[in-house]
Amino acid sequence: MNHVLVAPDQDGDLIGLTVADLSTGERFESASNLETVVVVLGGVVEVVANGVSLGSAGGRPSVFEGPGHAVYAPPGTALRLTATRPAQLAVATAPAGAGAASAARVIGPGDQRLAEAGRGNWARSVRTILGPEHAAGRLLVGETINPPGNWSSYPPHKHDRQAPPDEVRLEEVYLFKIDPPGGFGVQVRYDDDGTEAFTVRDGDVAVIRSGYHPVVAAPGYSLYYLWVMAGDGRQMIPHFDPAHAWVQESQ
Repeated sequence: MNHVLVAPDQDGDLIGLTVADLSTGERFESASNLETVVVVLGGVVEVVANGVSLGSAGGRPSVFEGPGHAVYAPPGTALRLTATRPAQLAVATAPAGAGAASAARVIGPGDQRLAEAGRGNWARSVRTILGPEHAAGRLLVGETINPPGNWSSYPPHKHDRQAPPDEVRLEEVYLFKIDPPGGFGVQVRYDDDGTEAFTVRDGDVAVIRSGYHPVVAAPGYSLYYLWVMAGDGRQMIPHFDPAHAWVQESQ
């Protein structure tokens, strides 16, 4: 079963996001004219692109157990993913843009950039699945894990203004998961026009088009979010809130 979470014509300018829940033997198929990245949140799928087998992808029981697999597909790819174990997929799309899109491929844990960021109660784990250093047209995709009580996207940063080399404009979407799933986190968004904060629970989505946007996990609960970004290029140059940038500088 497919659940459309973000539709570009309704929620944003570029990014689409769908979650597909597959029982064993069920398929997800796509023949989109968009660039596509499928992140295997859990389970295992067999991957076929344009009639050619790319092998299996997946294996982790949940996103909290470690880095997983993803599938990259350039525009025009006939993609078929068949679950060999019950699987959940996050399917991110965007127009390809002017970047150097490459052939369809499976992205394994060894292909990702894994890092620990921050310190103290703003330390978190970041898995960059498809970063600027990886061949793609427009999409930038990764995962962040906040330990219980910890902050991420911190110090607060934004990327809503095209002003290189100080900042580049990137639309962003978050898909949240919580462990245990009955918990919650808080997403804060603010700019010169005001501040908003809202509770995020397992399966919630945030579309971030502007402003600073830190996230915190409630004590006792780990918080995960899949992040998907797209803009005019594939640079990642955030602008840190000057009021709080000293936290980063003192690291």
